[in-house]
Amino acid sequence: MRILLVDDQALFRAGIKMLLESQPDLCCVGEAEDGLQAVAQAAQLQPEVILMDLQMPGLDGVLATREIMAVARAKGRPGPKIIALTTFRQDKAVLAAMRNGASGYLLKTADPEFLLASIRAVHKGQSVIVADAGGGLFSRAAPAPDHESVERLSAREKEVLLLVATGLGNPEIAAALFLTEATVKSHVRSILAKLELKTRVQLVSFAYRKHLLS
Repeated sequence: MRILLVDDQALFRAGIKMLLESQPDLCCVGEAEDGLQAVAQAAQLQPEVILMDLQMPGLDGVLATREIMAVARAKGRPGPKIIALTTFRQDKAVLAAMRNGASGYLLKTADPEFLLASIRAVHKGQSVIVADAGGGLFSRAAPAPDHESVERLSAREKEVLLLVATGLGNPEIAAALFLTEATVKSHVRSILAKLELKTRVQLVSFAYRKHLLS
């Protein structure tokens, strides 16, 4: 699995690179210290997964994510899976990264084993959402949930939506609701169509914007 590491701290990059290269199925194909380098290397190296720091001088991780995905679309190919890395619990930065194509986010304080598992998960097409990390990235004095936004969904679809929003994959949702994975996939497709969304990451962002997990 080809991984591009993007962070403005050389010591952090060195530690993550050592961790990645200790795994037989992972390979760090490049490093970038800012967003401009990240965009250039993503186009040149075509990594499968990018670990993207959000707080960088110059072109930050949010803008770099948007540009990388735009370049991929322009060339008619799927973009890399991008995991946003953040030290701070900044709602706007993380949500902006997800809206621009990131497959999820992790705090930089995540355990090494969890980071490795997350890389493998997004490579398989899953989302990585740490909604309750250290007290809740999205925590606020929560407004009331916008239930009208999901009126078009059936009761079962609403259950599936909430479980997707907490970061569960199809196998976990199937086990929790005593359904087959095929049925869960069908529900997810229906939810996306009814809410006019394209991806699971957009679905997660929708759930938080509408305060459905309050």
